[in-house]
Amino acid sequence: MTGMTAEHAEIRVDFHALKSLLSDIFSRYGTSPSTADILAANCAGCERDGAISHGIFRIPGYVASLRTGWVDGTAVPDIVGVSPSFIRVDARNGFAQPALAAAARAIDGAVESTGVAIVATRNSHHFSALWPDVEPFARRGLVAISFVNGLANVVPHGGRSPVYGTNPMAFATPVAGAEPLVVDQATSVMANGEVRLHALANTPLPPGTGVDSDGNPSTDPHAVLAGGALNAFGGYKGSSIALMVELMAGALTGGQLSFENDFGDCVGAQTPKAGQLLIVIDPRRGGNSQFAQRVALLCGRLLDAGQERLPGERRYRNRANAERFGVPISEEKLFHLKALAANGT
Repeated sequence: MTGMTAEHAEIRVDFHALKSLLSDIFSRYGTSPSTADILAANCAGCERDGAISHGIFRIPGYVASLRTGWVDGTAVPDIVGVSPSFIRVDARNGFAQPALAAAARAIDGAVESTGVAIVATRNSHHFSALWPDVEPFARRGLVAISFVNGLANVVPHGGRSPVYGTNPMAFATPVAGAEPLVVDQATSVMANGEVRLHALANTPLPPGTGVDSDGNPSTDPHAVLAGGALNAFGGYKGSSIALMVELMAGALTGGQLSFENDFGDCVGAQTPKAGQLLIVIDPRRGGNSQFAQRVALLCGRLLDAGQERLPGERRYRNRANAERFGVPISEEKLFHLKALAANGT
């Protein structure tokens, strides 16, 4: 690429090769083989789809949490169906994605039986994008919505100290004749990973993104990360949505609230121990067999009204390019990943 030094030159890597490499890293740092494969597919998928702040950029954080013992990479989640539609999952201090995978049979059973599955996961670590959790359901004709809380790094509207996590929420729905519509967004002005990317590049944040450790507005990503905090998007309305996510993901699940996260002696650990709520709905119940067509109608009207693109559209475009040409990655990053997989350094 123009302007890149040789050691930072971008190359293209086969998606499956990248996934295999990441799986080797997770295995080397103590996860079970199945957990390694699930996390690797997640990280490689984010990188492939252009979600750089949630792709291989997150690998050092995963590794740090595993090395310090903050997270159990071999945890076997406990799945309990407490009613025909309600499923409780205790991840037992493991990662959220393997816990969700372990609940797959119970989710399918609940949706088949009642048309709805509510999955309340606690004692889990979610450190990635949410769209990989919900998109697969939409590809099966289902609607899915999920909420996750995390480490307190967002101030409530008018506040000066962090209470909420970035508290993302995501939903996915089938669209007749098109890829699923998938929305994945933090309730903060910016995802924490994006702030960290700004810090690495030493570029300022947009005004209104966050505050420093004294609660004063700041565009310095280092100040926001070093004891400061992010703002919720949309003023008091966005702050209310962050509150909803906190209650749904942290309280309703029986998990921790974001401000209750404490890494203790696990210095360097980065994956927040939090909760996740997932709701899966079969829209065909109740005689709504034309749901996907109705979604397509709405999407078409949005574009006709002048909306530039639909949520997730850029992600699908990046995915198609990566599947054709390979996943773009710098040679330097690939070198470090291979080093982690080979000798744990």
